[in-house]
Amino acid sequence: MRFAALLTLSLSTLATFVAADDAQILRPPAVPLVTHDPYFSIWSCSDHPAEGWPQHWTGKVHALCSMIRVDGKTYRLMGMESREAEVAKLINCRVWPTRTIYTLEAGGVTVTLTFTSPLLPDDLELIGRPASYIAWSLKSTDGQIHDVDLYFDHTAELVVNEPKQNVDWSRAEAAGMDVMRMGTKDQPVLQRDGDDVRIDWGYSYLAVPAKQSAATLIAGAPVARESFVTAGRIAGSDDTTMPRPASQNWPVCAVAFDCGRVAGQPVEKWLILAYDDVYSIQYFEEKLRPWWRRDGADPAQMLTAAAQAYEDVTARCRRFDEQLTTDAGRIGGAKYADLCALAYRQAIAAHKLVAAPDGTPMLFSKENNSNGCIATVDVAYPASPIFMLLSNDLLKAMIEPVFRYAAMDRWPFPFAPHDLGRYPKAVGQRYGGGEKTEDRQMPVEECGNMVIMAAAVSQIDGNTQYVERFWPQLSQWAAYLKEKGLDPENQLCTDDFAGHLAHNANLSLKAIVALGAYAKVCKMAGRQAEADEYRRVAEEFAAEWPKLADDGDHYRLAFDAPGTWSQKYNLVWDTLLNLNLFPTDIARREVAYYKTKLNEFGLPLDNRELYTKTDWEVWTATLAENREDFDALMEPVYAFVNKTPQRVPLTDWYWTQNAERRGFKARSVIGGVFIKMLSDPAAWENWSQRK
Repeated sequence: MRFAALLTLSLSTLATFVAADDAQILRPPAVPLVTHDPYFSIWSCSDHPAEGWPQHWTGKVHALCSMIRVDGKTYRLMGMESREAEVAKLINCRVWPTRTIYTLEAGGVTVTLTFTSPLLPDDLELIGRPASYIAWSLKSTDGQIHDVDLYFDHTAELVVNEPKQNVDWSRAEAAGMDVMRMGTKDQPVLQRDGDDVRIDWGYSYLAVPAKQSAATLIAGAPVARESFVTAGRIAGSDDTTMPRPASQNWPVCAVAFDCGRVAGQPVEKWLILAYDDVYSIQYFEEKLRPWWRRDGADPAQMLTAAAQAYEDVTARCRRFDEQLTTDAGRIGGAKYADLCALAYRQAIAAHKLVAAPDGTPMLFSKENNSNGCIATVDVAYPASPIFMLLSNDLLKAMIEPVFRYAAMDRWPFPFAPHDLGRYPKAVGQRYGGGEKTEDRQMPVEECGNMVIMAAAVSQIDGNTQYVERFWPQLSQWAAYLKEKGLDPENQLCTDDFAGHLAHNANLSLKAIVALGAYAKVCKMAGRQAEADEYRRVAEEFAAEWPKLADDGDHYRLAFDAPGTWSQKYNLVWDTLLNLNLFPTDIARREVAYYKTKLNEFGLPLDNRELYTKTDWEVWTATLAENREDFDALMEPVYAFVNKTPQRVPLTDWYWTQNAERRGFKARSVIGGVFIKMLSDPAAWENWSQRK
């Protein structure tokens, strides 16, 4: 049914929550700075932004440098240069969903350094615009008036896969702005694919509003940085020694602001860091443009639009951050709200929004730090709660490429595909047997995933208009689950690192709830006979499942494996999609058993290993009927976030006994932590209908 009513936030509750929770409760393992897509994704991997160089999510340096000069003395705000400059004192770091705010102190001046990647989910223009705002607010806090200058630069590392690649640079035009551009000399557009790679085509843009009277320079890093350290300014002509390797004298785009005399009133400075990848995705025989270029826009127009919208967009981001964080805190507590804030930009920036040849939005994920696959279905499934909550348009855009691929003659199987290739080349399944054999396929897994996500799309829309376009595929996958889903054969599930498993009880749950979900969609579509048949099958399977899986006080990992157990995270959809196939006692019994299996840093995925998955832990905790049990299952997760020694974007695969990362980082699946918010009908209704 269509959601109707809107939840009204209490302004007094909002103010109280924000004031009480201004400090970060969870320590970010890595701090998001500039986060737009798998290639344009820059993070700080230390507590203080000047303790190390910012990094691309893969771990390679993507250097950003910022300094402040107060009364003739220079302090480092971000980055490792200049080494002789004193490091500013860090007062606070706060990660909001769309913003990271550092508060630092240097020479009697408080600096508020804000990175805003305006990924507002109800605005595809902003989701698709690869432009971040970097802003400084300066204020004297010692009662004195100070002479202040600011500095910022980025290196050519942003535009290369390896620093040995040749780069060149130029000035660019955009109305009312001073713009510097960098890119590789060779421009190998869409030639490189893989996992541990960075973009080496397209161009970075550093744009400064002309009204801010900033000095800009493209030069070697030592020249630009040391001139600021010694004189508080940058001057001279742009370096013309190009092309040259990015590592040769480290060319930078640099900006210096003369902030004048800073007293008790804040002085504001800001700029735009953007990236134009020209073409984003190879989709079979087509090269797809990024969403913002679909109607022929060029970088100058993109930068101008971003600059003109600065005040409006940053205000919208502030409101969005506060409202989403407040709701998450109300539903799951302050630590849960922090977890959602840490996950937000990571989940969205592991995707790229592009325009299909017919103009339809398509959202392609990259399976970061795994195998680099593109549009992986069992990555979309765990990531989907963030889009189910906040943007049904993005949820549709995420499953659109998969449906289209499955409708092609080249896809030969009766089950859903695993992926479309390896990022950024969506040219046919790469994983397992690809399009040729059923080797290492995930038939029940991917069919269940697609049916469940399609049902969620329909529930949020209140109609089946979207899924009817792909009804042959949807009905074929439901028929496959009807035949194969109750007692799955020996095959992989999304937790493929654990290996093949026959009679997988959790995979069976996925098939059963997917059958119930399909019946619901059939009923919405007016296909009553089909709805009745699939509802009957789902109910029969749901009645059989407890008999097959029963192991006394809990349910087994596999039907034929007594003495085993596993997280039954797939069961969560029975409630969230209002299917009501299973008695509530099943989830209640499982949650009680999980509480006896908790380790210091989490609940193991199952009895075979001590590792777990962050996303599935939140899904499993959402099975809890009350907040007390939810908190009991989540507290070890929060402990993991605070104490994991690997300073990387949130991992979703770690050891529960010591908080060490087992594998994976920066993956979109972390969007699954938003699933708890779907358990609150009013919140889901409110957020999914915002326009």
